[in-house]
Amino acid sequence: MAKRMLDVTASELKNYKRKELLESIVKSEGRVMAAECIGLIMPILSDVTNAEFAAAMGADIVLLNMFDVKKPVIQALPEVEAIDTVRELKRLTGRVIGINLEPVEETDTLENQGTMWEMSEGRKATVENASIARDMGVDMILLTGNPGNGVSNKAITDSLKALKKAVGEDVILAAGKMHASGIITEAAENIITEKDIKSFIQAGADIILLPAPGTVPGITMEYVKKLVSFAHSMGALTITSIGTSQEGADLQTIRQIALMCKMTGTDIHHIGDTGYPGMAIPENIQAYSVAIRGVRHTYHRMASSINR
Repeated sequence: MAKRMLDVTASELKNYKRKELLESIVKSEGRVMAAECIGLIMPILSDVTNAEFAAAMGADIVLLNMFDVKKPVIQALPEVEAIDTVRELKRLTGRVIGINLEPVEETDTLENQGTMWEMSEGRKATVENASIARDMGVDMILLTGNPGNGVSNKAITDSLKALKKAVGEDVILAAGKMHASGIITEAAENIITEKDIKSFIQAGADIILLPAPGTVPGITMEYVKKLVSFAHSMGALTITSIGTSQEGADLQTIRQIALMCKMTGTDIHHIGDTGYPGMAIPENIQAYSVAIRGVRHTYHRMASSINR
C-alpha cells in the first residue's frame, strides 16, 4: 500500500510503480507539487541541475520539458550512459520524474525553426519514444505542446491510444494543454472542454492537464473547477498548470493562482519552466508549495534527505 506523497521517502518512492504513484497522489488530497524544468540550457546554479534545484525548493514531481529521449541532455548532470540519464536524475533528486512528449505535425512546427523550441525527433509522441522513456525509468509521460508547435487535442487523443497500448501499464499517462500551443481555434475556453477530457480518458489518460485559473485568458476558477469535477467523475486525476511564464510573476500572484487551483479540487499543482529560461523562479516554487500545504509539508519535502 502506498503512502501519501507528502510523506514518502526517496527509498520508498523508487519502489513505487504506476499504480502506487497514482495512489500516493490521490492520498495527498490536492497537495502534490510538480515543477517543470529544461535541461538543455545552462542551469541557474551552473553546476547543479535545474531539476535538483526545483526538488530542493519543494517539488514532489520534476517534469522535463524539451527532453529528447534519443539524445538526452541535462546540463550539469554527471556523465552517464544515455539510457541512464533519467535514473541518475532520480538518484540525485529522489523525486518522481516525468517528461513531455509532443504529438506534432511536421508542417505545424515551422514557426519554431531556428529557436530553442525547435522540434526534434526524440521529443515526438511516438510509441518508439515512449518505449525508450519507459526503459530509461521515466515515471510519467505528459502529452502536450510547446508554444507554436501546433499540437491539437485530436492529435493528443490519437497519440494516447497508441501509447496506452505500448506503455500504459508501466508509465503514468497525462494529457492536456497549458495554452493553445499554436492552434488558434483551441484558445481560451476551447483549450480543453469536457468533450476533450472524455476523449483523453477513453484513450487512456490517467491524469488530465488543465490551465490554471488566471493564466490563460478567459480561464476562471469556476470553469476549471467544472472540468476537474468532470475528470474526477470519470475516474481520472487532474493537474492544473502555470504554463504562461507567470511562474516568473510576483509572490502575491503565485499565491493567488495556487489558492484558486486548490479551490478547483485539482490533485497536482504544476509550475512552469520559464520564470527564467529553464525553471520557475525558485522562491515561487516554495511560495506555491507553502500556499497549498503550509510550511510543515513544504519544509519536510525540502529537508528530507535522498538517502532516507
